[in-house]
Amino acid sequence: MDGVLVIDKPPGMTSHDVVDRVRKTFGTRKVGHGGTLDPDATGVLIVGIGRATRFLTYSQGAPKRYRAVARFGVSTSTQDASGEVIRESDANISEDQVRDALGSFKGTTEQIPPMVSAVKVGGEALYKKARRGEDIERPARAVTIYALELREFVPGERPEATIDVTCSGGTFVRTLVHDLGERLGCGAHLKTLRRTEAGGFSTEDAIRLEDVTQDSLRPLADAVRQLAIRAPGDEDAESIAHGRALEVDDSIDEGAFVAFVRDGDLLAVYKREGDRLKPDRVVSS
Repeated sequence: MDGVLVIDKPPGMTSHDVVDRVRKTFGTRKVGHGGTLDPDATGVLIVGIGRATRFLTYSQGAPKRYRAVARFGVSTSTQDASGEVIRESDANISEDQVRDALGSFKGTTEQIPPMVSAVKVGGEALYKKARRGEDIERPARAVTIYALELREFVPGERPEATIDVTCSGGTFVRTLVHDLGERLGCGAHLKTLRRTEAGGFSTEDAIRLEDVTQDSLRPLADAVRQLAIRAPGDEDAESIAHGRALEVDDSIDEGAFVAFVRDGDLLAVYKREGDRLKPDRVVSS
């Protein structure tokens, strides 16, 4: 039993809670997810079953899209609405000021992971250290913000902005909102977050967790839907089955991944290294 589920994660559950529910539904332990969503967040969560778990890494690292609501004038200990208020400030900001500030975050930037994240420092997840009251120095990580679009601005004593964010895997949207508030001089926290696209899927493809059945399972090839897809001929298919390198053409960039799919079946994912395509993950028979 191998394949992919695209679930609209409800609020109040961790991504691991969703995995546990799927394990019970399908009667297997071999289940994983393709990118953590915080308990309060909702939206697209890709879940792999069986051999699909080996291919979730490609959706984890791929760009994702979110709709975030930022609330200005209030900073919290967790950078979102679940934390304690640590600072309140006047937020006399305009829609134009928010839009201009958003523009400064586009491109490659650095983020310091929040203490409530699952990022490991010294072999331990930061959130475990935070539970003990620790607040340690964290190295900044490079992330890329591909697009930021202000969808709505609600003025007032505590203004709110609805923002569409397209970003690299590993980006903390709560930290982006926090940094936006610092840039504007009034502080901010993430009020709500919804992942709208991930791994080549959107919320329109997602189903409710309570509606998941074994008939909901998508084919294994959907685990790499966001990659370039090639249909190999007989000779290349034979080489792929034996894990051999393949010739490459100039349409594939250095370091890019290519998924080989034949008659709807995923055979392997290859990566360009120099003038060859080399196997990165091959589907075991």
